Amino acid sequence: MNDRNTVVLNFDNSTMPFDASLVIDLVGWQERIRFGCSWKNFKALSQELSNKLPVFHELGCVLMGSGDYHHITQLLLSRISAPIHLIVCDNHPDNMRYPFGIHCGSWVYWASRLPQIQRIDVIGICSSDISLKHAWENHWSPLMNGKLHYWSIQQDATWMKWLGAKHNFHYCESADSLMHSFINELNSIDIPCYLSIDKDVLSETEVKTNWDQGQFLFKHLKQLIQTSHLKLIGADITGDVSAYQYQSRFKQFLSESDGQNELASEQIYLWQLDQKKMNHDLVNLLQKSFI
Repeated sequence: MNDRNTVVLNFDNSTMPFDASLVIDLVGWQERIRFGCSWKNFKALSQELSNKLPVFHELGCVLMGSGDYHHITQLLLSRISAPIHLIVCDNHPDNMRYPFGIHCGSWVYWASRLPQIQRIDVIGICSSDISLKHAWENHWSPLMNGKLHYWSIQQDATWMKWLGAKHNFHYCESADSLMHSFINELNSIDIPCYLSIDKDVLSETEVKTNWDQGQFLFKHLKQLIQTSHLKLIGADITGDVSAYQYQSRFKQFLSESDGQNELASEQIYLWQLDQKKMNHDLVNLLQKSFI
């Protein structure tokens, strides 16, 4: 068993309690960071964590709570200097335009600008974010330069051929066929991989999140993690469920416009029980796959 440190970045209490090597209390940062934040606040958080996080080769899986914090992955990636193949399991591309800093739906673009990132595969996309209607909202440059690949399930993004990026779009009929094709591709890539899992990639039959969800099952994530055995340089998990009332009306408007509705506390509690079991199962698998 690998002895890397499992870390919880506790912004919203959704992951707690969890048997982690290290829990970092960040509840006081929730209003500033959740959903999206200015670069000033993002850099301040980076500075806050600089001396609290283990160095990357001692860092295991990082749990960050709600998918509203997925942009923290970019912060974690920036701490790694080695070449990285970034694999993102997500129902959304997270490569959308956001002019106010960085947010949970734009971080993949900013990760693509890190020199250590050699390739990015976002797998499991069922969201209409990559449809022709929303094509203009996607950042085109990482698709055009070949760094970013979209892997979708029954969601068409053939508009990418107009960018000269048709080979970076992979259409699949099912989660099974996607994982089969992606693993064949992964086996041909000889770069250490970083795996970022947003559980909204999973079907609602597996766990419930407060975002629209995809079609993956736990078996697909297990297959991917086991294929990454001794190739994994880092990993994180988001997609836990939590509720929050923003003080900022602007953030409240943005989250509501993205389809996030307020949930009853009883509902959240029941969903969190399933989420916590899923987290334990994923962390146990990941811990065996680190380099």
